[in-house]
Amino acid sequence: MSLLIDKTIKDFSDLLASSEPAPGGGSTAALSGLLASSLTMMVVNLSIGKKSYEALPEDVKAAMLEDFARIKTLNAVLLGLVDEDTKAFMLFMEALKMPKATDEDKLIRSKAMQKASEYALAVPLTVAKKCLEILEHQAAIAKYGNKNAVSDIGVGSAMALAGLEGAVLNVKINLSSVADEQITQDACQKIHEYLANGRRLNCEIMKIVEKRIEEA
Repeated sequence: MSLLIDKTIKDFSDLLASSEPAPGGGSTAALSGLLASSLTMMVVNLSIGKKSYEALPEDVKAAMLEDFARIKTLNAVLLGLVDEDTKAFMLFMEALKMPKATDEDKLIRSKAMQKASEYALAVPLTVAKKCLEILEHQAAIAKYGNKNAVSDIGVGSAMALAGLEGAVLNVKINLSSVADEQITQDACQKIHEYLANGRRLNCEIMKIVEKRIEEA
């Protein structure tokens, strides 16, 4: 199976629209995060070298470059997670199809399903965390980045939040398949924190974006 990230936008869209169960919302959430990071990087790239950027205090420029470096790393991680989520789903489906004729077969199948279920929970949980991290590095870029691209950082923030919220939904739907209560409790606590922090950060970023658009 070819990688999702190697497909054209149309082919990816057509595959999502088909009756195939994967890719689905999990890979789409990761893609949202990927696009959010790309947009954020674009705004920094459109800022560096401009007079308004060069006039900024050195500590502000340094902070923006640090944010850019972290966003670039997140971009690479999310690129892989687009396919990783679909891989996790396929592994669970493979475990589901394992033989169950004997007690030994059933035990092996059960263990494989649990391992696949935990993996299917871990991947969107990682996507949610990475999308939150994007939001954690967008405020300074929104405030000091190229004013002509301030709407782009707004879209990037919206996409990061969409990726976070979408990934959380995928965590929630996979919780019931995981037998280990400690794993599920930890996941529930994390997604609660991720959502609260992500929505707060998005709200703060959007206020900056709206204000700069009004002042333009």
